[in-house]
Amino acid sequence: MTAPVALVTGGAGGFGRAFSRRLAARGYAVVVADVDADGAAEVAAEVGGTPVRADVSRPEDTVAAVRAAVDAHGRLDVVALNAGIGSGLGPTDPLDLAAYRRIVGVNQDAVVYGLDAAVPHLRGTGGRAVVTASLAGLVPMPADPLYTLTKTAVVGYVRAVAPALAGQGVTVTALCPGFADTAILGSMRDELVATLPLLTADDVGDAFLALLDGGKPGEAWFVQPGREPGPYVFRGVPGPRS
Repeated sequence: MTAPVALVTGGAGGFGRAFSRRLAARGYAVVVADVDADGAAEVAAEVGGTPVRADVSRPEDTVAAVRAAVDAHGRLDVVALNAGIGSGLGPTDPLDLAAYRRIVGVNQDAVVYGLDAAVPHLRGTGGRAVVTASLAGLVPMPADPLYTLTKTAVVGYVRAVAPALAGQGVTVTALCPGFADTAILGSMRDELVATLPLLTADDVGDAFLALLDGGKPGEAWFVQPGREPGPYVFRGVPGPRS
């Protein structure tokens, strides 16, 4: 039988490497996509996968990454839309338009592009798409409001699109880790290490597998140190009074 196939975007980073390792250990052929071509090649070599250089904020690069997976292996079973960045802008900083466009492109647009490109292939395999959002998609993160903006949008998009895609046999879910000890923390790392327990990339990798196995369409799973990952329960909005 043909081995199942997974595409991991942001595959050269901490979460992407952890996801790729776990998928490869399960027998998946893994396509590792990242704007860092050398990093993608390093992870792909480690897991016996295929590297693809892709800036997922560009729709044509996302389409090319999906096409590379399907052309190489003839199918697509799992897509981990994992690429993400911080804005570097605080709540009182003046707007840097280039930084704004960049974070929206990578964190938000790339999810739309990724699902649009991957879903036609996932329909044929009963596949799954896992979007790496953030705890900042469930509660505000005042240190980076633009990051909060994009991750909240991603969670909302997953919840909105999942029911219709489930009817086509495709399961879409969101993974929402808290602060993790990866490069995205940047200059915040020392302060966070001194005040909070941080997740590791492996913690998030294990949560990814749990969500892949047990997540229901549209669920957004929180990941926090010392807790079992699981679906966040959203409060219902009060309805109209008659």
